[in-house]
Amino acid sequence: MNYNELIYRIAFSLIRGNTRVIANELLSRIGSEEEFFNAPSRVLEMLIGKKVKYTDDSYRHQLIERAKQELEFVTKNNIKPIYFKDEDFPQRLNECDDAPLMLYTLGDCNLNSAHIISVVGTRHATHYGVDMTERIIEELSQRLENLIIVSGLAYGIDIAAHRAALKNNIPTIGVLAHGLNTIYPAAHRNIAADMVKNNGMLITDYTSTDTIHRGNFLARNRIVAGLCDCILIAESAKKGGAIVTAGIADGYNRDVLALPGRANDPYSHGCNHLIATGRAALITSAQDIIDTMRWTAKPHEGTQTQLFSDLTEEEQLIMSFIEDNPLSSANEISVGINIPFSKLSSTLIDMEFRGLLVNYPGGRYDIA
Repeated sequence: MNYNELIYRIAFSLIRGNTRVIANELLSRIGSEEEFFNAPSRVLEMLIGKKVKYTDDSYRHQLIERAKQELEFVTKNNIKPIYFKDEDFPQRLNECDDAPLMLYTLGDCNLNSAHIISVVGTRHATHYGVDMTERIIEELSQRLENLIIVSGLAYGIDIAAHRAALKNNIPTIGVLAHGLNTIYPAAHRNIAADMVKNNGMLITDYTSTDTIHRGNFLARNRIVAGLCDCILIAESAKKGGAIVTAGIADGYNRDVLALPGRANDPYSHGCNHLIATGRAALITSAQDIIDTMRWTAKPHEGTQTQLFSDLTEEEQLIMSFIEDNPLSSANEISVGINIPFSKLSSTLIDMEFRGLLVNYPGGRYDIA
């Protein structure tokens, strides 16, 4: 693409209020972005049928100057602009009417990969939320090819998801609420750099001259929701950005998934409500996600016999039951494998000390 064409495309994407529907209608009447900016005002008004702000010569000239400034910035910083008509524009986003016309990307990542999961949640993540996020992403890394994790680089669940992806060598995409001239929060700059270095990407629809304000963070959630096949709400209060993002994803016909939490935990109220009202599928493991999405997964490495060969018969029964029923209580395990609770409890404690099981809040067990 030549220099002038890219300037016209950037400028066209900067028109305030310009949506996919408006953009396609304008281009169908005018022909191209270049013709839009070079046409006299009276010709544009005649083609559009009315006088609006973007038919004004001075307004269009301002957009061109802003575009030149932005192109200088992206060229200097190895940033790749991706226009909505480009072949490598995310095809999932093309399904969304309110998707941006232009994305600014840093990094080399396949935005049309086979399996893309967005993971979001509260900034006030608990140990349970972080631990479950890490465990599920680790499991997904072992079961799925061509997997990408998307989140918003915020505190809490977002950064836990990015870190877990990096730890397990999964490309991860951070969707920013500002231009690529900065990283917010600043504490996550090193993580952002590692994401770019490890086949991930930073992505935004904001330019380097756009100011950061609160509304940007809600607006960017449409990209988090639109980029993915499904979205996992790991932990959330009844109201918050994660719940808003879940609603957007549902509107895009994306599968919404949620981790359940304790009834009295305020940062699980949102997830529990989504599940209770049928707006999200209950997820406790990577296998639940794979089953819900009907994805073809790699088989587990090794056989159950190999995995449990060093355990007693009773311990093998416990492990097998929990593998099929994650986050089971001691009572549920006792009934499920027909072992008296008094005998079972000491075995569970011993297995926990040996690092075989994890005891989560509420007295629920899972395989470590």
